[in-house]
Amino acid sequence: MFPTFAARLKEIWLAPTGELARQRAQALIQENENRFPQAIEILEEGLEDSLAFYAFPKLDACKISSTNMLERLNREIRRRTKVVGIFPNPDSYLRLTTTYLMEYAEDWSVSKAYLNPQSIQTLLHKAA
Repeated sequence: MFPTFAARLKEIWLAPTGELARQRAQALIQENENRFPQAIEILEEGLEDSLAFYAFPKLDACKISSTNMLERLNREIRRRTKVVGIFPNPDSYLRLTTTYLMEYAEDWSVSKAYLNPQSIQTLLHKAA
C-alpha cells in the first residue's frame, strides 16, 4: 500500500534532521508538481520557514515544533471565560483575557525557561 500525499507530507516534519526533511520535501515536490500544483506551490513557499525548528538543539526543537503550549493557553482562556458566561461588553472580555495573559507572561518570565537560553543565543549569532 502506497502512502497518501498527506502521509508523505507529514513525513517531512517528522524527519530526524533538517537535511533529510528537505530531501523528502524535494522528492514529494518532484513527484506531485503536476498532480497538486497549488499545494506544491504553497509547500515550496513556506518550506524553509516551517523547518526553522531544526536549527535548535533536539530538546528545544521538539518544543518548538509542537503547538501543545499554545493549545493549553487557549484552553485556559476558554475555561476562565466560561465561568463568566455572558460578558456585558467586548471590553470586559478583552480585560479578562489580557489580565490572564499578563499573569501568564509574568509566570513564564520568572519560572524555569521553556527554551534553553544558550540555544537562543546560538541562533541569534548565526542570524547576525
